[in-house]
Amino acid sequence: MSKLDLDYFENILIYKSLTDSGYLASIADFVKPEYFKDKAIASIFDIIKDFTEKRNKLPTTTEIKSYLVSDEQKESFKGLVKSFNEIDKTLDKEELYDNTERFLKEKAVYHTMLNVAEDVSSGEVDTSVVLDKFEKSCNINLVTDLGLELYSDVDKLIDDLNSVERYVPSKWEWLDNCLGGGFLEAGKALYVFAGETNIGKSIFLGNIASNVAEQGKNVLLVTLEMSELLYARRICSNVTKIPMKEMANNTPSIKQAMNDQGGKIFIKEFPPATITANQLKAFVKKFEEQGIKLDAIVLDYLNLMHSPVGNNSYERIKHVTEQVRAMSYLFNCPIISATQLNRAGFDTDNPDLATISESIGLAATADAIISIFQNEEDRGIGIIRLGMMKNRYGPRGITQAMRIDYSTLTIDQADDIEIDEGMDDTLNMLAGLAT
Repeated sequence: MSKLDLDYFENILIYKSLTDSGYLASIADFVKPEYFKDKAIASIFDIIKDFTEKRNKLPTTTEIKSYLVSDEQKESFKGLVKSFNEIDKTLDKEELYDNTERFLKEKAVYHTMLNVAEDVSSGEVDTSVVLDKFEKSCNINLVTDLGLELYSDVDKLIDDLNSVERYVPSKWEWLDNCLGGGFLEAGKALYVFAGETNIGKSIFLGNIASNVAEQGKNVLLVTLEMSELLYARRICSNVTKIPMKEMANNTPSIKQAMNDQGGKIFIKEFPPATITANQLKAFVKKFEEQGIKLDAIVLDYLNLMHSPVGNNSYERIKHVTEQVRAMSYLFNCPIISATQLNRAGFDTDNPDLATISESIGLAATADAIISIFQNEEDRGIGIIRLGMMKNRYGPRGITQAMRIDYSTLTIDQADDIEIDEGMDDTLNMLAGLAT
């Protein structure tokens, strides 16, 4: 691909916008007035854009002239039209879009730098906001692929039907069956465990991390609430089946057992409410740079992440959830997390939407939401239940009893416990919300 001189590229951009409505539509939302060398040229682009939006057709040069008011505009347009004769009309579509994308990214990054410099000089710098601005500047993508044309590309469909989707099993039969085999190995999916405070969300996430690693897979566990060493103690007790209070007296056994594990668990602690999705993305990229393929990312937990976007908890959680799910696409691995769905809904037989209003955006974004709850009779016998509230891959509305060994924080499926197959009011409400 040839790289064009971006100092003169705006002339090509204007010309193609005047002659190709598809091109104009693809760039219209990305082009800012400050990207042009002078205000007159910027105003001409706005005229082209506004005219096309209102009339659903491209303007002629004569029609554009009728909108020009100042002498500066008229002279700039005359110079632009003259420059059109010098433009290479043989430029192919790929070269055009690649160079346009390069032009827009360079302009966006440059002006972001200017804005950040102004913030620095005024002493108003929020690093998370700065990172978000640069992320947006670098994420300009002019999509030219029209997607899958079903009837012409039916062979792609057949190949997909004949392929076997691979999963990362949780090693809990009920959950794996509900999800069609486990967590999708190819990623593009966000799985969320939801429950009230102190219900055991972190225990479940720690068990999933150790269960995945036991299968020879690599797991990153990001903790925003618990220290790295405390999480390590929990997982170590879970893996070795040595009670936490007895671990100090069994260090040789622990060392041997942990060395026998096939996969790796990386535990990384960040202070709560400090890390954004973009910062987490940058951290995960370090594994790629070191040649480490992550098979799953466990995040404890969504509500403790920071968002530079949003004026309330609903908007912040929605933004975080969308960004985290996008990470599963980027790194091609499933992300398993948890959320504080409601503070009061699990304490009543008839919760209303107000009790979970903060998480409506999460419910719409996540691919599967699994509730964690207890009945009164469960509390004294070490039983905790999972409920499939939302599930894009299988059934929902069913529950399963799980047994916790609190000495080692090990969770196993409790098939000897009578299972309530019906949804209680809480599950009904949340399942309806998450469709």
